[in-house]
Amino acid sequence: MIESMGDVSVGRQGLQKKYKIALLPGDGIGPEVMDAAVHVVNGLSSILPNLRFELTPYEAGAELYRKTGEVLPKAVLESCRSADAVLLSAIGLPDVRNVDGTEIQPHMMMGLRRELDLFVAVRPVKLYPGVPTPLKADSNIDMVILRENLEGLFASFGGGCVVHDQVATDSIVITRDATKRLADFAFELASKRSGRPLDGKQIVTCVDKANVFRSFAFFRKVIAETSMVYPEVDFEAQYVDAMAMYLVQKPDAYDVLVMENQFGDIFSDLGAALVGGLGMAPSAEIGPKHALFQPSHGSAPGLAGRNVANPIATILSAGMMFDWLGDKYQDPDAKQAATLIENAVIRTLQDGSIKTQDIGGTSTTSEVAAAIADQLG
Repeated sequence: MIESMGDVSVGRQGLQKKYKIALLPGDGIGPEVMDAAVHVVNGLSSILPNLRFELTPYEAGAELYRKTGEVLPKAVLESCRSADAVLLSAIGLPDVRNVDGTEIQPHMMMGLRRELDLFVAVRPVKLYPGVPTPLKADSNIDMVILRENLEGLFASFGGGCVVHDQVATDSIVITRDATKRLADFAFELASKRSGRPLDGKQIVTCVDKANVFRSFAFFRKVIAETSMVYPEVDFEAQYVDAMAMYLVQKPDAYDVLVMENQFGDIFSDLGAALVGGLGMAPSAEIGPKHALFQPSHGSAPGLAGRNVANPIATILSAGMMFDWLGDKYQDPDAKQAATLIENAVIRTLQDGSIKTQDIGGTSTTSEVAAAIADQLG
């Protein structure tokens, strides 16, 4: 157990609160980037003495499956359920698969999402100073991609049909209730943000294929209906193929994008490519009661053990975790922790001397973590 001790954190209604954080270091580079994030998080204790948290690691993932035949033991799942938040780094190895040949990672993640009702995946896409982008140098990018996390095409996960090795089908599922709570989340998030970089306008963009599929036309309809409840936030809709072009041509024109699971899965990686790659891409999976935070990248086993992986996505995910805890428990110290982490990342990147290879530097994972921790104060 890794513990940071402070005095007392004041949560909702003035109650004392010590946050219990479940850590899932996982596979490949997962333990290395998790160690980096823990190093930064523990640095908060001397700056925010009223912020108390307890970080407890648990074993789950492909290496555990290789040893025991279990990817997510029931005891670990219950620990995640009872924790205030879950911080995960990377799960899965290409040579460790289920008996049906599928990878371990999707099965574990879908299990966590369903058990904890994590209905929305939140993928910030933000270009930080000093980070290279394939777009023009003055690109100003700061948007959030929201993907519905439990239905859409992913509703068929584990339930598709293959007939006589000749026909394969998967079904897309869109429900009013799931789309409505996704839409509410999108408009509430947009109302709290500073708006798109282009002009500061708060706007939710629905990305779909409503001109072809009834399921997506229904998806757009429900989100458009929800927009009427939030008159302070603008609403628009774009077809997914056109949006793939617009994100490259004018990324500063977007604020909050909301879409079905499969489209969101694809566009999240496109967004990451615009802002330095998956090593710069944090994420959250949020439900009514629980939340899980993780970098968008995978386990990258080819980099494991070399101390070269970019830990910034994991560190920023930890910042998102504290921001969520601050909102949930009305805790200004947790909110301040989120701000301190992001500002420390910004100052480190602005300095320019400490960067991992993927964003044009030569620094190690641990050197980046140490630099960011030094910048916290």
